[in-house]
Order: sequence, then structure tokens, then C-alpha cells
Amino acid sequence: MASGERQKLVNNSTAERPIPSQHFSVHSNGYGAIAADATRPSVSGSSNSSSDGFHCHADGDRRPTDAQNGASDQRRARTVLWMSVGVCFVFMICEVIGGVLANSLAIITDAAHLLTDLASMLISLFSLYIASRPASQRMSFGWHRAEVVGAFISVVMIWVLTGILMYLALERMITSDYDIQAGIMAITAAIGVGVNLIMGLLLYLGGHSHSHSHHGHGTHSQRQTDRTNFAEQEWGTVDGRPGQNGGNRQTHGTRRQTNINVRAAFVHVLGDLIQSVGVLFAGLLIYWKPNWHILDPICTLLFSAIVLSTTIYIIRDALVVLLEGRPSTIDFRHVFDALEHIEGVKKVHDLRIWALTMDKVAISVHLEVESAADSQQILRATTLMLRRDFNVHESTIQIEGYQPETANCGQCVVPTK
Repeated sequence: MASGERQKLVNNSTAERPIPSQHFSVHSNGYGAIAADATRPSVSGSSNSSSDGFHCHADGDRRPTDAQNGASDQRRARTVLWMSVGVCFVFMICEVIGGVLANSLAIITDAAHLLTDLASMLISLFSLYIASRPASQRMSFGWHRAEVVGAFISVVMIWVLTGILMYLALERMITSDYDIQAGIMAITAAIGVGVNLIMGLLLYLGGHSHSHSHHGHGTHSQRQTDRTNFAEQEWGTVDGRPGQNGGNRQTHGTRRQTNINVRAAFVHVLGDLIQSVGVLFAGLLIYWKPNWHILDPICTLLFSAIVLSTTIYIIRDALVVLLEGRPSTIDFRHVFDALEHIEGVKKVHDLRIWALTMDKVAISVHLEVESAADSQQILRATTLMLRRDFNVHESTIQIEGYQPETANCGQCVVPTK
């Protein structure tokens, strides 16, 4: 049989194959989802075709794509961290020498914090490289959380070291058996202020990226309308009716995001900057009033406490990710309401929202739909809405036939808080 005839038979067989419409589950890797052999619904001028251009890994409607943004953000984060590592290492050596010459525990404390910063940046760089590895059968989500683990470890390191330095400061306050070279202390602290400012600017200006929803101008409702209109123009709406663009949907527009490891490094540098300023003032006061040398351990205690307080937020955010909690950037109720407003959806249950990393959100949900509804069209509308309105990276949507008898199901209860 000729190859053309065989292909014709295959096409005819495919066209006659029935398509289930009531119960199926589809996974999306950040770009929506579609079941095999699905055809485009006949709405808003669209035509029935086995090739409708909607593919879960297609990047055509992302401007720019998640993959491009992600790779660019990773490269930017690595470059910024390597530059900061170089600056941090050079000044750490200088500060250790200055602290020994000045016999200043506060300067040694600052140098120790720089050592922790250096270690945390190296851990962050390692975790960034690990996170860029592709997914495997065992690590099906990839290695994204290596970044979060790296940030968590770096903060724990600074807590341990800060506790040791606070103990040494208390011991010095009790014994009072020390002399301070205030001039060397002040000069070293002044240099530290300048170096920390440089590192802070590097991390702050170089560590930001833009989110993937590029509708940053106009009001909340205008941005919502723009996104909804795009989805309707691309796929139409269920039953040919205009889509709903209720104002309660959460939008992000164009906003600046920070890699969690760059953020952790920035917080470390911010703590060092505050401490360097305090040490500078203490050095100047001790230079003018030598009998005030107790300011050295006092500064160590005070600024160690500040550093501890500034890192609590990093620990909190990292724990939310590691415990698969909902990130603060997305509202559970907004997502639930948006899903309920999709045409044809009768009931939403088993909505799960969790963070793969600080900037990658995953969602799974069950949708019960009307018997006459087009399940494929509801699937398209849902995946487009989740990625456009909530910037969802991973989505799994299970579509089921509506079952009134499940109204009292205990497992379908929506969490109240």
C-alpha cells in the first residue's frame, strides 16, 4: 500500500475516534494544557480542526516567554552574586586585619558577618546552578527548590555566628579587660560603609527582574480587561458569549521580582551596612572619649540583634515554600472566585495552591461542569485565565461532570482561612 494511502487511513481513523468530554485530568507545565486529539471549539469564528495551535508547552503567546525570562534572571543573579563575592572577599581580608590591629570585637564581628555573606553567596551560586538542571523521573518538578534550601542554610549560618559573637560581647562587657585602637577601628568601619554600599547597590539594581505579565500601565480593571480580551480573541468564549472579567481577579501587571538568593544576600549586606555605620560612630566616640570603650561590645550586641531581625523574613518565606504553603503574592479567594465565574463551571473543589519557589506558583483544582458544557473549551479558558491573571507556572486541572449528590462531601469543603 502506498504511503499516502496509509496516511489517509490513519487520518480517517483518528477523525472517527470518540473524545471523552466529562472526566479527565490534564497537567500544564506553566503554559496551559490540552488533552490528546482535542479539537478547537466552534466559537467566535474559530474552526474545528485537529490542530488548533494550543499546546501546553507553546511559547507563542508569552511575551517574553517564561523560559527566556527565567534563563535571563538566572544569568543576572549569577553575575551579580559573583561580582559581590569578589568585593566581599577582598574587603573581608582587609577588615580582619583592621580588627586585629584595632583589637575591636565590633570590627571582627563585621568581618565575621562578611564571611557569612561570602559563604551564603557561594551557597546561593551553587543552588542557582543546581536549580538550572532539568527535571528527572525522580525530581519531576526539577531542582527549583535548591535555591530556597540555599537561602535557608545561609540564614541559619548567620544566626549561629551571630549568637557566638553576642556571647563574646557579653563576656567582654563583664571582664572589661581590653583596649581599643579607635583610630584604626573608625577608618576600617568607614571603608566598610563604602564597600557595603557598593555591594548593596550591585545586589539591589542587578537582582531585580520583571514579572511575566506585561500590562503595567493603566488601572487594575484596564489590565484585567486587556488580559481577558487577549484570551477571548485567541480562543473565543464558552458558548460564544463574552467572557467575564470581574474586577475581583488578582493581577500583577509589570512588577519587579527578586531572586530569593539575591534577596538573602542583599539582606545580609544591609545588616552589615547598618553595623558598619554603628561601628563607625562608636569608633569616633571612643577616639574622642577612650574611657567609652564599652561601646565596642554594646555595638556588637545591638547590631547583631538587628541582623537577626532582618533575616527572620527570609526564614519565613523559605519555610512557606518548603512546607508547600501558599505564597503571599496570590490570593486563594481570588483564584477560587475566578474559577467559579468561568462559563459552564458548576462547582470548584480541591483547589490547591503552593509555591515551587518564591516566584513559581503551582495550582491543582477539580472543576465540576454542566453536562452540556464543552469540557475542552472550559479547560482552555481555565488554563489561560490562570496563567494570564495569576502567573501560574504549573497547573493541573481535573474536569468532572456535575454531581449534585456530592454537595455535602467533607473533602470538598473550601478552607475558611
